[in-house]
Amino acid sequence: MTVRAKKHLGQHFLEDESIAQQIADSLSLKGYNDVLEIGPGMGVLTKYLLKKDTTTHVIEIDTESVDYLKNNYLHLADRIIEKDFLKYDLNLVFEDKPFAIIGNFPYNISSQILFKTLEMRDQIPEFSGMFQKEVAMRICSKEGSKVYGILSVLTQAFYDAEYLFTVPPTVFNPPPKVDSGVLLLKRKENYDLPCDEKLFFRVVKTGFQQRRKTLRNSLKTFNLSDNLKANIIFGQRPEQLSVAQFIELTSLIENDEN
Repeated sequence: MTVRAKKHLGQHFLEDESIAQQIADSLSLKGYNDVLEIGPGMGVLTKYLLKKDTTTHVIEIDTESVDYLKNNYLHLADRIIEKDFLKYDLNLVFEDKPFAIIGNFPYNISSQILFKTLEMRDQIPEFSGMFQKEVAMRICSKEGSKVYGILSVLTQAFYDAEYLFTVPPTVFNPPPKVDSGVLLLKRKENYDLPCDEKLFFRVVKTGFQQRRKTLRNSLKTFNLSDNLKANIIFGQRPEQLSVAQFIELTSLIENDEN
């Protein structure tokens, strides 16, 4: 029995065993005992995770894949979560314990997977996964790059992001139309921001919505004082600011007295 890839679920099954093993080996497995794989499909990555000294859980929305896994990975059966990752409360399984996330992610929800990870960063010390190459490179890019943006800043505020390697379409069934990229996120030792976190998210998102404009113009909705807008940082465009400068910018806005 094989599982038919479903377009509406964004399924592209990885068929290269060596790449699956490389992804599994990218996690350090330090500081946690549990790993959650998103979208395991027919278990090409799962089998390498199960060989490790860790407790592997999988979350899969596709009933055909779930049946396949239950039939072929009998000792995994009670750790298969038949739910939508984006809608499921993971603490029903992990109960505030730390766990890593790994997977060959469906391109159509990969950014949402990352945002949910950021929301749960207190519990997720490591994250390794396959994205569309362009998205993976954007997440890992630094200020000054044309692809540096919201995903880059918000991720790198809490995690060290490393682009690991590129994966060609030919190793998937069916092959996607683009290259894929695998990245690794390791949570920073001190990942508490020295500013209001909700305001930080808002500043970053608002700034990049009009990325060609200076921050003085793109952040107009914040009703900043003339005194604050005179600060040299507001004459820059968002892609010129490092993560540390965005944190500094948020603190300035937080303490602004109109």
